[in-house]
Amino acid sequence: MPVVVVESPAKAKTINKYLGPNYTVLASYGHVRDLPPKDGSVDPENNFEMTWEVANDSKKHVKAIADALKDDDELILATDPDREGEAISWHLQEALTKRRAIKKSTAVSRVTFNAITQAAVTEAMQNPRQVDAPLVEAYLARRALDYLVGFNLSPVLWRKLPGARSAGRVQSVCLRLIVEREMEIESFRAQEYWTVKAMLANPRGQAFEARLTHFAGKKLDKFDIPDENQAAIAAAAIEHRDLKVTSVEAKPANRNPSPPFMTSTLQQEASRKFGMGARQTMNAAQRLYEAGLITYMRTDGIDMAPEAVMSARDAIKAKFGEKYLPSSPRMYKNKAKNAQEAHECIRPTDMFVSPDDAKLTESDQKKLYDLIYKRTIASQMAAAQMERTTVDIASDDDQVVLRATGQVVLFEGFIAVYEEGRDDSVIDDDDKRLPLLNKGDKTDKKSVTPEQHFTQPPPRYTEATLVKRMEELGIGRPSTYASIVTTIQDRDYVRKDKNRLIPQDKGRLVTVFLSNYFKQYVEYDFTAELEHELDEVSAGNVDYHKLLEKFWKDFSAAVAETSELRITDVLEKINEVLEPHLFPANDEGTDPRLCPNCGAGRLSMRTARSGGAFIGCSNYPECRYTRPFGPPGAADSGIGPDGKLLGYDNEDKITLRDGRYGPYVQRGDVTEEVPKPPRASLPKGWSPESIDLEKALTLLNLPREIGPHPDDGVMIEAGLGRFGPFVKHGTTYANLKEVDEVFEIGMNRAVEVLALKAAGRGGRQAAKPLKELGDHPDGGAMAVMEGRYGPYVKWEKVNATLPKDVDPQDVTVEQAIELVNEKAAKSGKKRKAPAKKAAAKKTTAKKPAAKKKTTKKDE
Repeated sequence: MPVVVVESPAKAKTINKYLGPNYTVLASYGHVRDLPPKDGSVDPENNFEMTWEVANDSKKHVKAIADALKDDDELILATDPDREGEAISWHLQEALTKRRAIKKSTAVSRVTFNAITQAAVTEAMQNPRQVDAPLVEAYLARRALDYLVGFNLSPVLWRKLPGARSAGRVQSVCLRLIVEREMEIESFRAQEYWTVKAMLANPRGQAFEARLTHFAGKKLDKFDIPDENQAAIAAAAIEHRDLKVTSVEAKPANRNPSPPFMTSTLQQEASRKFGMGARQTMNAAQRLYEAGLITYMRTDGIDMAPEAVMSARDAIKAKFGEKYLPSSPRMYKNKAKNAQEAHECIRPTDMFVSPDDAKLTESDQKKLYDLIYKRTIASQMAAAQMERTTVDIASDDDQVVLRATGQVVLFEGFIAVYEEGRDDSVIDDDDKRLPLLNKGDKTDKKSVTPEQHFTQPPPRYTEATLVKRMEELGIGRPSTYASIVTTIQDRDYVRKDKNRLIPQDKGRLVTVFLSNYFKQYVEYDFTAELEHELDEVSAGNVDYHKLLEKFWKDFSAAVAETSELRITDVLEKINEVLEPHLFPANDEGTDPRLCPNCGAGRLSMRTARSGGAFIGCSNYPECRYTRPFGPPGAADSGIGPDGKLLGYDNEDKITLRDGRYGPYVQRGDVTEEVPKPPRASLPKGWSPESIDLEKALTLLNLPREIGPHPDDGVMIEAGLGRFGPFVKHGTTYANLKEVDEVFEIGMNRAVEVLALKAAGRGGRQAAKPLKELGDHPDGGAMAVMEGRYGPYVKWEKVNATLPKDVDPQDVTVEQAIELVNEKAAKSGKKRKAPAKKAAAKKTTAKKPAAKKKTTKKDE
C-alpha cells in the first residue's frame, strides 16, 4: 500500500477515511528536522551549509514511516500547500533517504490540496508532482536568515544591554511598531476644541439633531471654536435667531460586501469581534481545516474557486431569494505581490453546511466557523442600497448654519448576513434616521448644547491592527503573523492588557538599541524588501545563496562594529535618544535631568540585574532617588533597584521590590549582619499597585497564630506556602481555598478544616501501621506500613520495601534494622550502623542468604 504522509494525526484520520484501506496514512507531527540551537548550524564560510538534526520527539515518527516503506515502495508527501508544508515534505524526503528508507526504486511524489474533502483529496492524488525546489529554497533562505540574526545579534544584546533576551529578524521590526506607537502616545499633547449641537423640531414636532457648521459667515474647521467662551458666543447666536431649512439633498448610495477572508483579515476580524489572539485564531482554524470544514487557513489570497462561487450563489438563492443575488458573480482580485503563498481564500468547503449543521461543540471553532461562513456567503451577495440625506438649516442672515445628516437602508442586501467590524470606531451620525423635512420648513429650538472635546492620541495596537499594519508594510507572511505577535509577548517585550499591546521596559530598550546600532535591520522598507526578495526566491527568480551572501556581508560587519561598545556608552546613547521622552521640559524651566532629591546629581536611565530599567541619580549611593522608567508621572509600580518605600514599622524600612520570581515585600535592607532580611512574595491576584504598608505588614507577619488546638494545646497557624494558603497544626497542613482566609480564619473554622484533612475528606488520611516494631538502636520508632507499591518498613525518613516473599506480620526487629540500614546507606540519608550493630547484622546473615538462594532458585 502506498504510504501517505501528512502533518497531524487528525488530518491523517480524515484523509485515511477518503482514501480507503489501499493506503497507509501516517502523520509526521509537523517538522521532523531543525537546525540545532547552537553556533555553527549555519556556516557562512561554507556557502551557508546547514546542519540539520531530527528532533528526539520526531525520531519515532520518522521510524514509523520508514517501517511502513518496508512493505511498500511508494511514498506520497501530502503536507500543507504552502512554503512551510513544502519544507516539511523536503525534510521528510531527506531524513528518510539518509536512513535508507527511500531507495532508488522508491517512487516519491508530492500532492497538495486546498481542502480536506473527498473531491479535493481524490483530485490531488491524480495530479502528483515533485517537491517544489524554489519553495524549499525560499524556506532555507528564511530559516538561515532568522538563525544568523538570532545567533549573532542576541549575544550582542546580552553583553551590551543587561536584561535583554534575544532579537529576531521580523520580531524586532514588529516590536519597533509597538514601541514607536507608545512613544507617540506619551509625547501626545491633547488640544481642546468645542462643537455646538442643537436639538431641533420640524413643523410636525418631530425632533432631530443638527451641528453648527458655519458661524459668522465662515465655515468652521475642527479647532475654530477653541474654548468655552467662544462656544458660549456661538450657542447664544443660535439661541437668538430663527432657523429654517434651506436645503434638503437625498442621494442614493451602495455598499458592497467585503471580500472573503485571508489569514490576516481573519485574525483581525476574530480579534475585533471575539477578542481572540492571533495564535488562538489560527489554532481554531487549524482544527476546522483538519475536520474538512474550511479550506487551508494560511493564505494571502482572496479569490474563490469558480465551483465555490457558484455553490455560494446557489446557497444564497435557496436561503434568501433571487433579489439577494447580484446579476453576475463577484470577482475579487488578489492583493498579494507574489502568488506562491496566495492560494484560495479561507471559505467553507461546503456552502450548504451552515454553522448549525456543522454541529461544533468547541467554542472557538464554533465562533470562527460562523464568522467564515457568513463572510463567505456575504461576499457573493447583492450590495446594500442606502439613501443618505443632508439637511442644512440656517438663519435669515446666514450668520448661523447647521447641518443634519441621516441614512436609510432601502435594501439590506449582504448586511442581512454579515457586516465587517471596525477598529477604534465611533458611532457614525450618518446612520441616524431623519424625520420628514422640506425646504423652507421652520424649526423650533428644543436645546442648544456646547460640547467640549480633546484630541485623542493614536490608539495602542491590538493584535488585529498590528497584523493589519504589518500587512500594509509588507512585513511577515500569512504563516508567520501569529508566531511573530506571540514571540514578542513570550519574551516579555510586550504585554497585552485589555486586548491592547503595551511595550515593556525591555522592549523599549531593545528597540532603541537596535534602531541606533543596527538601524538598517529594523527599517520597515529594508525588511519589506527582504521579504520581496524571499518571494523572488520562491518564484525561482533569485539564487538564495546570493541573497544570503549579500545580507551576511553587511550584517556581520555591523555586528563586528559593536564589539568595542561599552555598556556605559550604550546607556548614555539610550539616554540621549530617549531624553525628550524620559526628561521632557518642565513648566518651571529648570533642567529636567536635575535630581529632585539631592539637587546636584543628574538623572539617567539605568538597568537593574533583573533586567528592568529605571531612572536613577548619578550620585548613587549617596543619593538613592529613583523613579519608574518613562516620563515623570508615568503609570508604574515605582519599583526601582532599591525597591519602593511603603513606610516604616518601628525603625524597620518596609519596601516593595521586584525579584527574579516576581514582586515581594521586604523588612529592612541586606547587610553583612542580615544577609537575608524577612521577605514575603505577593500572593496570586495581588498586584504591586495595590500594596500599601498595612498589606505588606500582614504578609511579613505570616504565619499568623490562630490559637492553641483544643485537643493538645499545639499552636494552629495560618500562612502562605509553595502550594498556596494553608492552616497548620503540628505536622498537619490543610489547604485553604482563598488567600484572604489566611488573615480571617478563626479557631472553629481552622479546627474543622484540619479535622476534615485528618479524616481524609479534605486530603490524604494519615496511614496506620500494619505492625509496630519498636525503636531503632539509633533512636526513632520503626513500623511496617502499607504503601502504594507494597508494604515497607518505615524508620524516620527512611522507607525500605519488604521483599515479596516476606509477610508483613512476620517481620522481626532484626530484619527491619537490616533493611532500613541497607536502604539508608544506599541513599546517603544515614551513616551505616556502627560496629556495635554489626553483631546484630551477623545474627541475621542466614536470612538474607536464604533469601538469595530462594531468588536464585526462582530464576
